[in-house]
Order: sequence, then C-alpha cells, then structure tokens
Amino acid sequence: MNKGAPRTPGWWFGDAAVPAWARLLAPLYAGVTALRRRLYRRGLLRQRRAEVPVVVIGNLAAGGAGKTPLTIAVVQKLREAGWRPGVASRGYGRRDDATPLWVTAETLPQDGGDEPVLVARRLPVPVRVDRDRAAAARALAEAGCDIVVCDDGLQHYRLARDIEIEVIDGSRRYGNGRMLPAGPLREPVERGRCCDFRVVNLGHGAGQGGTGFGEWPMHLQARAALPIAGGRPRALASYIGIRVHAVAGIGNPQRFFDMLRALGVGVVPHAFADHHAYRPEDLQFGNDLPVLMTEKDAVKCAPFADARCFAVPVDAELPAAFWVALLDRLDRLR
Repeated sequence: MNKGAPRTPGWWFGDAAVPAWARLLAPLYAGVTALRRRLYRRGLLRQRRAEVPVVVIGNLAAGGAGKTPLTIAVVQKLREAGWRPGVASRGYGRRDDATPLWVTAETLPQDGGDEPVLVARRLPVPVRVDRDRAAAARALAEAGCDIVVCDDGLQHYRLARDIEIEVIDGSRRYGNGRMLPAGPLREPVERGRCCDFRVVNLGHGAGQGGTGFGEWPMHLQARAALPIAGGRPRALASYIGIRVHAVAGIGNPQRFFDMLRALGVGVVPHAFADHHAYRPEDLQFGNDLPVLMTEKDAVKCAPFADARCFAVPVDAELPAAFWVALLDRLDRLR
C-alpha cells in the first residue's frame, strides 16, 4: 500500500472490533438521519422538482459501488431511446464547492470533480455540478434536457426524484451492517427496499458475490488500455503474464486489482484514497514497468502522465430485461 492508501476503518468491511466511541455515535447518526427523512416525507422540509423526470443513482454504504459506470450506461441507453438527458452531480472534491459549474471535457478535475469530468469526456451530454443538486437538475431542464440523471445523491432529499436506483458492491455489500461511524451505512439497509431498482455490481467476473431477490446483476467489462499521453489503444490481453503497476484511487481499489489479475496480468498494487489528488511523484515506482490505472484516476493524472501510463475504461453491462423495465417506467413519465 502507498502512503496515500484508503483509510476506511477496518471494522467497516473487516472483522475488526467496532470501537466503543463508534458504537455510541451510531445511534445518534441514525436518529438524525431518520428525523431528516421523516421531515421530508411529511412535507416539513420542502423538496424541489426539476419539471422533468429525475433518476437518482446512489448507494447506502459509504465508498464506491460502481455508480458512475452505471450512470454512463443509463445515459447512453436514454439517448438511444430518444431522450435528451443531462447529468447532475455534486462534484465531490472540487476546490470551489460553493460555485455551480457546467462541466465539459476540457474542465479540470479539481474544478469540476473527477467523476463529472469523466462523464463529460465519455458522453456528449450536459453535465452540471452544484452542491444543491436540485438546483443542478433545474439548470439542466432549463438548458433543454428532458430527463436528469443524478450521479450519487440518494440521500439528497431536497431533490425530488421519480426513480431511484440503489447500487450495491457485490463483494462488500453492506459491510458489518451498522450505521456510520460504527459501519459504512448512511441509511439503514431497509431503505434500499424503497428504491425502484437495486443493482449489484459483480465486478469483472466470478467470485464477487451474487444477487438476491429483486436485485439486478451488473458486470464491468474492460477490453483495452488507452495511453493517457496519446497514442494507439492496447488490448488488455497483451498484458497477460506481464508485471504492471496498478493504480486505483476509488472506493474499492481491490476491485480493479482483482480484474487485472483475473485477466492474467501480474499486478503490483498501489491503492490510494478515493478522490486522491495525484502528484507526479505518486507515479514514480523506481522502474519502467507499465502503469495501468482506472479511468477516474486518469483524468487527474493526465497533466503529467508519461508513455508508461494507461487508462483502463470499463463499461457496465446489465441484463436486457433491466433496460426494458427501466425504459418502460420512464416512458410513462414522458
């Protein structure tokens, strides 16, 4: 592990004992969260509507679960179905979090947030970041979008939504099942039952858990490595039997390492904290082995990446029946 490795508490997803202070604070957090939900449900706190359908993609457990790949896949399907989608996000980690911003492919990650910049580079759709995601959704509607997809924001109740999609990490699920800070849960597990769709990220193959009743499987497929400094793509299969430095600053770096290993790549892992602000020295490992990193990390490393560095984009794949069910629900909202 690098000095920038994730600092997820060992008791969240492991067997470590939960500290007493965390057990004492968890009921307080749970009570405040429940009160807030109740106030919105009773109308004492006001929700804001965007005048167009809103799809919120989020998760209950803190950390990455695969929301952004699913967001990209949903937006692509919407465009194919004739919708004019836009993407709303908070833009976590921006240096000016208080100022709303239209994000384009040219926006710097430190200004727009790494995930929104990634979405803007992958999709020809408007992307708006705002701490108030309800305001972001309204701005997208005013810009001509006829549907808004919110990347994260399941707990942002100020934004009224028509469809909720919960994303679950297939290998880690809900960890120890406790509320923050005793566990990774932002809301109780039962909250997921209120969501219209529950998608389980099974990663890149077997060994990543499975799906239960009412859950849809999602697999992430990676086929090529793209040179960050420019050049021709390289098939991932060409790295079979070759040692590489694997860099991941996502919610669950192990998922990226496991994917490469499953393909037969010799992985030297380098895990960083989610939303890590990379510096050139972070990619100096003392040799000239290839450096493979997630697409999310690549958008931040692009200014100083050299010929060793490659991004590995992934595509979310779900059953055809999922897309039929989702688009059918949305067609009723047109």
